[in-house]
Amino acid sequence: MAKSIINNSTIDPNKILPMTYLWARQHYKDGVANNWTPEEISMQKDVEQWKSPSVLAPTERRLILWNLGFFSTAESLTANNLVLAVYKHVTNPECRQYILRQAYEEAVHTDTFIYCCDSLGLDPEEIYPMYESVSSIKAKDEFVVGLTTSLLDPNFKTDTQENIRRFLHDLIGFYVIMEGIFFYAGFAMMLALKRQDKMVGIGEQFEYIMRDESLHLAFGCDLINTIKAENPGVWTKKFQDEIVELIKQAVILEKAYAHDACPSGLLGINAAQFCDYVEHIADRRLERIDLPKVYGRANPFPWMSQSTDLVKEKNFFETRVTEYQTAGSLEWD
Repeated sequence: MAKSIINNSTIDPNKILPMTYLWARQHYKDGVANNWTPEEISMQKDVEQWKSPSVLAPTERRLILWNLGFFSTAESLTANNLVLAVYKHVTNPECRQYILRQAYEEAVHTDTFIYCCDSLGLDPEEIYPMYESVSSIKAKDEFVVGLTTSLLDPNFKTDTQENIRRFLHDLIGFYVIMEGIFFYAGFAMMLALKRQDKMVGIGEQFEYIMRDESLHLAFGCDLINTIKAENPGVWTKKFQDEIVELIKQAVILEKAYAHDACPSGLLGINAAQFCDYVEHIADRRLERIDLPKVYGRANPFPWMSQSTDLVKEKNFFETRVTEYQTAGSLEWD
């Protein structure tokens, strides 16, 4: 095949020009425009609030710890899948360039949780093992690991229609479910706290992480849709139904996490609304890979898009707001 994004032995992976998939190049440039590091964001107010016995309710402290616990290990799981598996099978050079960029961003996210734990003086032995000790976090992690078995099989090759279908299945598990659904209740919780002027430093870092993840999701969906277009025989009705069922299972797990992490709600927001938001974004993910909506749920948190629309960025050295660089056409929720 002269044009194939995977399993293409006719191209030189070291020769990036001329490019075939210009959308991959655009995602790379958008990622560069969103470049950031956690140390650029002040944690002083967060430290003061965390040490104060009166600012944060016990349920809010628990919610913060749970989200740090989930994301700290989920980001490492994501990075490992990228560098150990996805990069190997996606042979196109401009896509590989973006995957390397994404891997760097996952390292920044991992560093973010180190920065948060160090700043607040948290016990890493409490935070990092939550993927084993908290049942709803463990269920999400085990679900994703189960969906990505072929990616981590050293003998797996995308050389048959059945194996391409397996690869698509795992890419959907990795990009659409892990990055596109399992992260978003946590994002909404932390940004809801930020809207109450609580833990603003962590909230701002979650905004930047969400912007990165939105780009990862966009790249992943373009990758999935390109593989589908170049291998139309794999996208059968039976396989589509299987993917819809997987996403419905993912929604159940993320809603369980929403109830566990925020059982009493926050000021003006309850766990049911977080669940509605999960259903809303699940429909968006389904549509993005050409599958029908399931839930028909309106977005209960329109401010989530406003928080992450990339219209503005901070100038951290002058502590003022300046115009953001990147394109405004991407959809962030």
